[in-house]
Amino acid sequence: MIIEEARRVIRIEAEALSALADSIDGSFEIAVRMILGSKGRVIVTGMGKSGLIGQKIASTMASTGTPAFFLHPGEALHGDLGMIIKGDVVIAISNSGETEEVLRILPIVKRIGAELISMTGKPLSTLAKTGDIHLNIAIKEEACPLGLAPTASTTATLAMGDALAVALLVEHGFKAEDFALFHPGGALGKKLLLSVNDMMHSGSAVPLVAADMLMKQAIFEITSKGLGCTGVVNGAGELAGVITDGDLRRALEKGTDFLEQPARDLMISNPKRILRNELAAKGLQRMEQFSITSLFVFEDETTKIPVGILHLHDLLKAGIA
Repeated sequence: MIIEEARRVIRIEAEALSALADSIDGSFEIAVRMILGSKGRVIVTGMGKSGLIGQKIASTMASTGTPAFFLHPGEALHGDLGMIIKGDVVIAISNSGETEEVLRILPIVKRIGAELISMTGKPLSTLAKTGDIHLNIAIKEEACPLGLAPTASTTATLAMGDALAVALLVEHGFKAEDFALFHPGGALGKKLLLSVNDMMHSGSAVPLVAADMLMKQAIFEITSKGLGCTGVVNGAGELAGVITDGDLRRALEKGTDFLEQPARDLMISNPKRILRNELAAKGLQRMEQFSITSLFVFEDETTKIPVGILHLHDLLKAGIA
């Protein structure tokens, strides 16, 4: 019985969304063009469940390139209408189209000079008739068996809001890099915003030894810098090779006395590299590709003098994964 009830609710809401998709007409495009052509912001307003859905719609628009915020109609009646300026577009949500708090702010919205998009389930309601454009979110029935709790109607409202946000995103030419700019604390933001330069160790923190330095000194450099490797440079300061913890273990397994050998004898030539202006996420990808834990960083493709080192642990700690 419980499972069947759950399936019934989901079917009703799925049918409501399917019908909503079929009902989209020229009014939707006009609404999108209205927002695109405005010089202001999008202000979403609604009471109760419509207000909660409105908050999500405003948040989605703001994070996808359309400046937007939610305005509670009750607070608007007590001073917050000052948040609306001429050139803004107000999206007023009410399934019945007769929500008192919403209707009471409409004359002021018009007087300020903002445009009004009404979103209701009743095309003949007061709110629908007052709007410069009306978006119909009518449904056949609520999923609530009593026909009282907003269920399918709020789902339809949310979907219409998402449709607006995504249509605006596409028209703005919004890209993943733009999304990351508005989400710098998220995983995507870090992947698309943090560069190698932001994450690398530089200056005296870079483990480097001369090619003719003895291995016992090279081991000290590896240990003191704590990055599990050291670069080996020639007389001009150019990177000639790298020695890692793994190379030391393999040398020990062979039983050779390498401590008095020069670093050049144990180094691996032509180590993997990355440029400082590349994305840190690309560095992680390269490390995974070659099963290594660090990359020496260079200014450009032609230079051979390292300016830093990028380590796997720092990338993982920053959440680039």
